[in-house]
Amino acid sequence: MSVHDTFTQYVLPTYGRFPLVPEKAQGSWLWDNQGKKYLDFCTGIAVCSIGHCHPRLVEAIKAQASTLMHCSNLYEIPQQAELAKTIVDDFVKIPGKVFFSNSGAEANEGLIKLARKFGNARPAPDGSARHEVITFRNSFHGRTMGTLTATGQDAIQEGFAPILPGVNYATYNDLDSVKAQITDKTAAILLEPIQGEGGIFSATADFLRGLQALCIDHDLLLMFDEVQAGFGRLGHDMAWRAIAPEIQPDAISWAKGMGGGFPIGAFWVSDREIAPQLTLSSQLGPRTHGSTYGGNPLACAASLAVLREIKEAELNKNVIEREQQVRDTLNTWNHPAISEVRGKGLMLGIALNADSINTAEGVTPALALVLKLTELGLLTVPAGAEVVRWLPPLNVSAEEVDTALSLMRTALDSLTS
Repeated sequence: MSVHDTFTQYVLPTYGRFPLVPEKAQGSWLWDNQGKKYLDFCTGIAVCSIGHCHPRLVEAIKAQASTLMHCSNLYEIPQQAELAKTIVDDFVKIPGKVFFSNSGAEANEGLIKLARKFGNARPAPDGSARHEVITFRNSFHGRTMGTLTATGQDAIQEGFAPILPGVNYATYNDLDSVKAQITDKTAAILLEPIQGEGGIFSATADFLRGLQALCIDHDLLLMFDEVQAGFGRLGHDMAWRAIAPEIQPDAISWAKGMGGGFPIGAFWVSDREIAPQLTLSSQLGPRTHGSTYGGNPLACAASLAVLREIKEAELNKNVIEREQQVRDTLNTWNHPAISEVRGKGLMLGIALNADSINTAEGVTPALALVLKLTELGLLTVPAGAEVVRWLPPLNVSAEEVDTALSLMRTALDSLTS
């Protein structure tokens, strides 16, 4: 039985899978089971942040797996403590505490729970708990019931009604629309510094500053979803610092690239005082939250290897240089199929002029381009109907970027001829 037939018979059809069977990978490259080699600018959708099978990550996993893979969070796991310290001291650089999960959706569930705990600790003027969270249209926060409710996309929520109460949707980069959603029940604002699945739209600095001011004025939490954009993806330790470095968030979620391919998620909560002798991070104490696997020794050892490589190899610098290389090259093309290049760092969205792309019936321009690029040997991923995402490893080389650009030009020319 072929891999395709086995999938069809035994695996739920929750993904629209491409006809590619991966077999091995190294660095920025992936090989399928037919021996074809691909330059990987998808990387598991921003997951393999230091490339496939990086020696430092592989050795960290081997060493930890040979000693202790899992133990209960009822004990003090040293790798978890060290990873939390690294995240707070070397990346966030604001006093706070970290909870470890297994995925981005779980991390965002934690932020939603934090907002509700905060709204209970600091209730509305009538004494009732504040429980509402403002999120944004075209956002993506996950597929659990809580996070698909927070996700401002009808397509994600379709078929799961009734969704959970307590989420109001504003328009991204529109401060007035946020003000209109604030009520006596509002406890927090949750947003991606760059909307990933929604089309690679970046928040403006003025918008983030305006949100911070609203949170101060209305006693709200400012929470960032950096699941796709965090830990160097934008060329900065934290994604929001690539846009407005002076912002002081209350909570941040992560996953994807922090494990380099090993499943791990996390969220950070500020130590700031929310009342005399009461900190925000103290709101999630014993019996308020938990995870059986979150923060296990193996996952933490893997993440420590990844984060230390990002720091010690100064990958932020490479990210900024490679972004400039991409933008400079695309600007010289003035290609009729490209309308703009969105995003920052190595979270880039190449927006297409739909009328310039020749597509088959029922195939979006972005999907047509992704399929053509796959045929040519470059793996990418759509972000909506008219945007193709580039999410290469943070240590991708200039030569590899040149190769990707050459393949992109060939694909665009083919689809617009």
